[in-house]
Amino acid sequence: MKLIEKEKARELRKLGHSIKQIVKDTGFSKASVSVWVRDIILTKEQKNKLSERGRSVESIEKRRISRLHNENVKRRTIIDSAKKDYKIITSKDLKLIGTILYLGEGAKTISKAKVALANSDPEVIKIMARFLREICKVPESKLRGQIHTFAHADVVETEKYWSKITGIPRTQFYKTYIKPSSSSLQKRKTLPYGTFDLSVNDTKLLLTILGWIEKIKELAIKK
Repeated sequence: MKLIEKEKARELRKLGHSIKQIVKDTGFSKASVSVWVRDIILTKEQKNKLSERGRSVESIEKRRISRLHNENVKRRTIIDSAKKDYKIITSKDLKLIGTILYLGEGAKTISKAKVALANSDPEVIKIMARFLREICKVPESKLRGQIHTFAHADVVETEKYWSKITGIPRTQFYKTYIKPSSSSLQKRKTLPYGTFDLSVNDTKLLLTILGWIEKIKELAIKK
């Protein structure tokens, strides 16, 4: 098998391919290819082509990096300019923000008698926690949390992370739910701390928030 691979690598090298290109095309290790073709001397024309190609690839990469940098600068400028539209968030603003956030992300099943919002974004959870504390006047002892994460996760570290984000003691968390390891690797990478479910067992509060939602929808739709 190694002999066949060696001959293949040597054939490509004789055609003027770079070691890097041979490795990319064949999947052979760079160390092996380097040894197999080290006695092959490229012609002047072949060396010039590799040199020109190297400069071309380098030039393309530099232009790509420069373009991405310029695009990021333009985007950042627009974002920073938009941020100037807001100076402070009043209690009235926070009430509206929290209610709209609950409209989009919150649990609305009245039979469960529970205010709950699940999200993987720590900032979304922070906003909802502030809304519950400052607007809804929920006592610290009534705040609850539950983590949904993956089998690879360090449960203790994950609980410490969300406890720090929410300010809720781990003793007030429900048992962490571990999802099967069959979940996609990409999803586990993008959600290193899983999803956090922030909740309060309070039927009256749930109905109150649902009332705020109904009124806001009426006012927003009204022409």
